[in-house]
Amino acid sequence: MVLLNIPLDGIEFRAKLKIVNSGTVLQVGDSIARIHGLDKVMAGELVEFEEGTIGIALNLESNNVVVLMGDGLMIQEGSSIKATGKIA
Repeated sequence: MVLLNIPLDGIEFRAKLKIVNSGTVLQVGDSIARIHGLDKVMAGELVEFEEGTIGIALNLESNNVVVLMGDGLMIQEGSSIKATGKIA
């Protein structure tokens, strides 16, 4: 988490920023999702889809394959996904 202190014409502005490694679902089906944008994901890292399904990242390229660990029925093209930092 990053804390910013920015003076704005005599007004002090504070913001907390949390940097998240996130991406987007390109395609999903048969308990597999193809995603884009998780540039810093680790092999075997658990990832979380916006609707709560957990998956495991299988490769380290920007276009990754993720195995879903749930039914993933609510996951669709364009859904967001984020890295958890936890290895399976």
